[in-house]
Amino acid sequence: MIRAVIGGFCVFVALLAGVLVMVASAESEATPAAPVVLSPHGAPPTIYAGPGDRAQLNGLWRFRRDRDASGLRKGFQNGKFGGTLVRVPYVPDATRITGRRGIPIFRGTVAWYRTSVQVPADGVYAIRFESVNHRARVFLDGKEVARHIGHYLPFEFKGFLRAGTRHSLVVRADYRGPTAMKRDGWHRLWFNYGGINRGVSIRRIGPSELMHPTMRTRLEGGAALVDLAVHVHNHGEARPLGVQGSLTHGDRKIDVEFPAEAIAKNGTKVLRTSLRIENPQLWSPKTPHLWELALAVPDEATYRARVGLREVRAVGSRLQLNGATIKLRGASIHEDAFGRGDGLRPVDQDRLVAELGMISANGTRAQHPLDPGLLERLDAAGIMIWQGVGPTDAPGAWTSRGERRVRVAKERVRTTFRQTQLHPSIITWNLANEVAGGGHPRGQIPYVDAMAAELKRIDPSRPVALDIWGAHPPRQMSRIYNNIDMIGWTNYIGWYESTYASAATLRNLIRTRLGQLRRIFPNKVIAVTEFGAEGNGLNRTTAPGGYGFQSQLLDVHLSTYAAIPDLSGALIWNLRDFGVSPAFFGGSITRQVPDIKLVRGLNQKGLFDVRRKAKPTVQGVGRRFAAQAAAAGDK
Repeated sequence: MIRAVIGGFCVFVALLAGVLVMVASAESEATPAAPVVLSPHGAPPTIYAGPGDRAQLNGLWRFRRDRDASGLRKGFQNGKFGGTLVRVPYVPDATRITGRRGIPIFRGTVAWYRTSVQVPADGVYAIRFESVNHRARVFLDGKEVARHIGHYLPFEFKGFLRAGTRHSLVVRADYRGPTAMKRDGWHRLWFNYGGINRGVSIRRIGPSELMHPTMRTRLEGGAALVDLAVHVHNHGEARPLGVQGSLTHGDRKIDVEFPAEAIAKNGTKVLRTSLRIENPQLWSPKTPHLWELALAVPDEATYRARVGLREVRAVGSRLQLNGATIKLRGASIHEDAFGRGDGLRPVDQDRLVAELGMISANGTRAQHPLDPGLLERLDAAGIMIWQGVGPTDAPGAWTSRGERRVRVAKERVRTTFRQTQLHPSIITWNLANEVAGGGHPRGQIPYVDAMAAELKRIDPSRPVALDIWGAHPPRQMSRIYNNIDMIGWTNYIGWYESTYASAATLRNLIRTRLGQLRRIFPNKVIAVTEFGAEGNGLNRTTAPGGYGFQSQLLDVHLSTYAAIPDLSGALIWNLRDFGVSPAFFGGSITRQVPDIKLVRGLNQKGLFDVRRKAKPTVQGVGRRFAAQAAAAGDK
């Protein structure tokens, strides 16, 4: 078996020695047709950043469900199966997510994908998957070459491909049993969308590789001090290897050079360098300047990315960007597009960013690692991200128990770090979702404490955050918060709690609870990272669940938060309605409001509905955020 590699190997089509990739279409269901040439260098990548010599495998694939899991016995791994023509990423049944129809789909199934690949020259190639849900097995020419468990995490395998040969590439995705996934530390945040749910690419491997570049920016006077590091892997005999490159912004070009170091055969070393940039064009929501980073081992390997020079710091209770206090405003996002599920295409990513722009957001929050293509769009739009990494459990829960699960949980954090560290839009790593009190006693506390310390050591360019459950807040400082810089407060006052209270009562409750939290954490950044209410047209507009009620409650929260000086912002839950377990029917709100009308299997707390239609509250939220932006001068 060819070993699968987990990590941040985002890639692009190089200008030199490009990979010629041919992906087979399928005239008949059983036999692949003649390969189709996508372009002289393969299809353009959907992710800009990464190592060179890459092409996108986004041509036609053959897709087939395998409900009785008999495909292996029938030899599907050899590529001899019929089915539907699709383009990856492709999530099946992404419209059948609510009510009774959604129940069997949510339970998951086994799905098979196949295509064929031709390359112009013999050599070792890497085929990379940005995400497959949930248990992936990959076959090349009928032989199993990789296995991977998880979702929203990249993996790849490397193998020898021969020119002129049509190589069969087959993927088996098993996403049965979301309850079992949850027990094993893989809690499903929303609907159980399965299959190849992010892009697939291929690149040729040269004598050396550049991997996992990182960057840290510190400001000193009018200059930016930039520390760069990159992993260099040597596939040849032992020898010294150095890296050359540049940082470019408009007509400014700054040379970058990493001193050569001896690297053993099949060895890897981290090369480092530093530079000082006078009068830098800094990244911020107001001016999201991006620099082009280009790195190369001459004639062997390349890497490129768009990066931002910025300094993020948690200074006591203040969040600072480039030395100035800044407050977050916006809404959380899930990667969920009706009809495509979490298999987003570039146009879906553009729409998410555009919707954030419609409410004058400068920030967002994601409980799961975002696709690098979406991160690149958020970089360009100047939208800061409260980025969740590692396991994400239900409020107060912790399923990553035991030595094996903890090891997997930690590697999930490291993989996301390696893949996304260069993105200036990520301003904090958030290690857990809605921690109760002082943390779950069965392993969550040492996990958070250790990983927070590790992230602060390997990435001093960002604070580390933790979301806490508003219904069960901490009563005192404790170990789980020792290495945490930023606290995200989930607050459903006015929805799950005190649903019918007056605006004055709600404001007083919010201020009181935040005051209690500030007394526990006097020197930590605090932001409200989740609040809101369901809103649809099935309920009377001023009643709980109605559009008017949703708008009024959000306005009470936002106006209250704006008047609290040491609060570092507010992120609404959620930007858009999204599919959840078909068993979901509003949660505990049905006890408060027994006659509420909701859609089973949908979380309708979004500012936009599941089909992207703006709800009435978009206008009010947009006005609030626009006024805050004008007052802060960051738009």
